Amino acid sequence: MHTFLFGLKYWKKYLPLSLLAKLFSLIAILCDLFIPLIDAAFLDYVLAYDPSAPHEGLFALLTEGLGAPGSVALFAHLAILFAAVFLLRVIVLYCKNVTFQWCGLRMECTLREQTYAKLLDLDGETISRYNMGELLTTMNRDTIIFKEMYSRIFMNLFDSVIVIGISCALLAAMDVHLLIIPLCIAPFFVVALCFYLSRSRKLFRAIREGYSAINLDVQENIDAVRIVRSFAAEEREIQKFDRCNGEVYDLSVKQVRLTAKYNSIFMGFQQIGYVGTVIVAVLLVLSGNILIGSLTAATTYVTRIISHITQISRSCFMMQNQLVSGGRLKKFLTEESAVPDCPSALVASTAPHIRLEHVSLTLGEKQVLRGIDLDLPYGKKVGVMGGTGSGKSALLKSLSRIFDVTGGSITIDGHDLREYPLEAVRAEYGYVFQDVFLFSNTVDANIAFARPETCSEAEVYAAAETAQAARFIEKLESGYATIVGERGIGLSGGQKQRVSIARALVKGAPVLILDDASSALDMATEKRVLAALKRECPEKTLLIAAHRVSSVMDCDEIVFLRDGEIVERGTAEELIRLNGAFAAIWRLQTSDGQLDDSSYGKGEL
Repeated sequence: MHTFLFGLKYWKKYLPLSLLAKLFSLIAILCDLFIPLIDAAFLDYVLAYDPSAPHEGLFALLTEGLGAPGSVALFAHLAILFAAVFLLRVIVLYCKNVTFQWCGLRMECTLREQTYAKLLDLDGETISRYNMGELLTTMNRDTIIFKEMYSRIFMNLFDSVIVIGISCALLAAMDVHLLIIPLCIAPFFVVALCFYLSRSRKLFRAIREGYSAINLDVQENIDAVRIVRSFAAEEREIQKFDRCNGEVYDLSVKQVRLTAKYNSIFMGFQQIGYVGTVIVAVLLVLSGNILIGSLTAATTYVTRIISHITQISRSCFMMQNQLVSGGRLKKFLTEESAVPDCPSALVASTAPHIRLEHVSLTLGEKQVLRGIDLDLPYGKKVGVMGGTGSGKSALLKSLSRIFDVTGGSITIDGHDLREYPLEAVRAEYGYVFQDVFLFSNTVDANIAFARPETCSEAEVYAAAETAQAARFIEKLESGYATIVGERGIGLSGGQKQRVSIARALVKGAPVLILDDASSALDMATEKRVLAALKRECPEKTLLIAAHRVSSVMDCDEIVFLRDGEIVERGTAEELIRLNGAFAAIWRLQTSDGQLDDSSYGKGEL
């Protein structure tokens, strides 16, 4: 019920059109059920008219005023009535199908928009609880399946209930004894249907999880195709995929067997109902209680009842799959971000003064930052060093609320970070992540990503020049119009990093964060990039997280992290004199003289 109400929240905006579709459907049903009455009237009052037989009741009322029994006038009027009813049914069926399909497609589109918006809204820690296959299945397959319940399935159930109700009423109007067999088998049918739905729901849940596993496996191998090939692990990955695929196959076979088993049971009930009602109708004809036309109409209505009972069972079966998908959608769309947005209108200045006071951060059960104090007036250049897992990336991500600190405070211009809207906070930073991602687009489109509508070619070229990317870009087959593959496939690691730096520069944010953004660059290229950044953006605040001392030597202040704590801070000269952890790394990295080797990177000059 909770899943149904959740989906109704999205369907209710299309409720007026949905009701209109049901009105069209009702008219079509009435036309469809009226046609057997016309056929029966043809038989009893035109083709096989017997004046001695009792002519009263439903069919006498239908033919009244259309002409004398057995006359050509009655035949013509019934033919015209049949054609009009048939044409009306065709027209309203078209209107019904267009209307309810449009409603379903709009709901599907809305659900996909909502899931995508939720994906972008949720924080990284919450997203990490979902694997890629689960997310892809939720955003694509689940939205399509779930909307079918509100558009197609509910329409089918509405049609079936109306058809069964009206058909039973018409059978009772002909002779109440025609309902004996359908009413006797109905309880057995309901019990069998309940068992069927219970077992099918479990199977659908398992099948959905199987599809998520397949999507995850495919996504991972798309991202890691080069690793798989370099380790010659194709056969192992194929076997892994085959296991996932085989599990889905086995579950699908179980579903087919379950469906075949219960369909046979339902078919048995249907045949009993049909044959039993025909026998009852024949006995009523032989006894003179009804005419032969009533027999044909009764068999038609019994067929309608049976077919729509079958439709109900199939619709209820499909609903189990749709409720599973709806439950997954509901779970994802009701997730609360651990980094909630703030609705205030507060806007940071273009020259922000950032301060961290006793900042702590716990992710899961691990404390990654402890008691961080850092003052960042606008224009300050700060280097952040430390070993792997020391908290460098967590510290920088906390500044833009990718993570929310769990202790202490981060302020911009004296206001707590959480008092600003997320958009305003993140507008302050041009971020270059250590894990570089480039979109499947042209090089210039990747660079202009932050301002695609307003960024000029001159700005793209200038940013590429500052990031030392212009020369290699111009050597590409189509220059800046070259399409790079997903995640930058086709470019080297250093080239991707420089495109990413250019992308951050185009944003024009007052604070530039380089999170190990030069790790794939040789030292000479790195030196030129950093020199160009300081030359072209002298007024910006610059935060550099790095493992190489060459990246931070010219910073105004260097902080050295260990286990989430600042254990050393000062300028490069001060830390070398301190003879601590920074000095040890400095000696290690400069012992062979490579720190000042300008021969690196000459190939791209």
